[in-house]
Amino acid sequence: MVDVFRSLGKHKIDTAAPVKSDSSKYHFSIVPAIGYTLSTGFAIIVASNVAFYTADPENTNVSSIMVPVVYSQYNQLTIPLQANIWTRDNRYNIITDWRYYQYPQDTYGLGGHSSLENANQIDYSHLRIHQTVLKRVFANTYAGLGYFLDYHWDIEEVGQSNGQESDAKKYGLPYKTMSSGPVVNVLYDNRKNSINPQGGVYANILYHPNFTFMGSDANWQSLTIDFRKYIHFPNSRNILAFWSYNWLTLSGKPPYLDLPSTGWDNYNNTGRGYIQGRFRSNNMLYLETEYRFGITRNGLFGGVVFANAQSFSNYPVNDFDKIWPAVGLGLRVKVNKHSNTNIAIDYGFGADGSRGFFVNLGEVF
Repeated sequence: MVDVFRSLGKHKIDTAAPVKSDSSKYHFSIVPAIGYTLSTGFAIIVASNVAFYTADPENTNVSSIMVPVVYSQYNQLTIPLQANIWTRDNRYNIITDWRYYQYPQDTYGLGGHSSLENANQIDYSHLRIHQTVLKRVFANTYAGLGYFLDYHWDIEEVGQSNGQESDAKKYGLPYKTMSSGPVVNVLYDNRKNSINPQGGVYANILYHPNFTFMGSDANWQSLTIDFRKYIHFPNSRNILAFWSYNWLTLSGKPPYLDLPSTGWDNYNNTGRGYIQGRFRSNNMLYLETEYRFGITRNGLFGGVVFANAQSFSNYPVNDFDKIWPAVGLGLRVKVNKHSNTNIAIDYGFGADGSRGFFVNLGEVF
């Protein structure tokens, strides 16, 4: 987009020219916008990221810091700081996910058979501190430790419009909750650019026990398995991408707002086609595939088509007997050719009439 603005002047810019990695520069992408999604309604968005190299780009992955601030018509405020830092020669990977939420949002009950008719607004504040440090142990393979804190307070439930007792009330929804504990993380990642992968494999296994002696309300354990594969077609910009995201409760009883839920993965991207929080339970299975293709020769515009499916265990029996599919298409606009950052604007169609826009700075996965 910078090249487009420059081309309006006297100098013609070749936006299709190859871009060399530059370890001496920070490449900023800042997009102020007005948007709309199912979970926020109309929103004012200031999405920004910076991409940079800590050392020689030939031997070091691109690092990124993202701060997408959103204020919505539903009085939702989100202020996140998400960073993925690679040190010299990829010896260490430092992953940061800090967030503040003021977030009234509807939930719809537990399990794979929840209904839109059971919408129940819950208002709360949320502080998230997720910090992990990984060390390379083999080629492209990392292992490390971290600490996760999720603190919810000022939790208030409006209740279902039909007056019936909600699943949140039955499960337990106190005024405040805390989940606190260490994480053990094993990562394989041979992608060069996590903002817009052009090939490679990403596999992450994260084990997270929560302990009362560390401040958690209860002892419980979770396991997240995140796998992504990118196939780059020769002599083109086209990519076929696959994503499997499985979020499991191994033991104990997590707080209601910490249960696996649609759109509550690390980057809030699962379940395009459904409103955030549409499904929630102890266990979540998720699969998505996306085909990314160029539209204009200079790389300014591209497109995607995608399909996904999610399944949540029934509560409290924990069996799976329902799959919720969705399909959609989207537009990609190149914001920064150095970091290869796109604005992603997608429209998804789910089951039971669910549909809506979904917007990202950077690829969805």
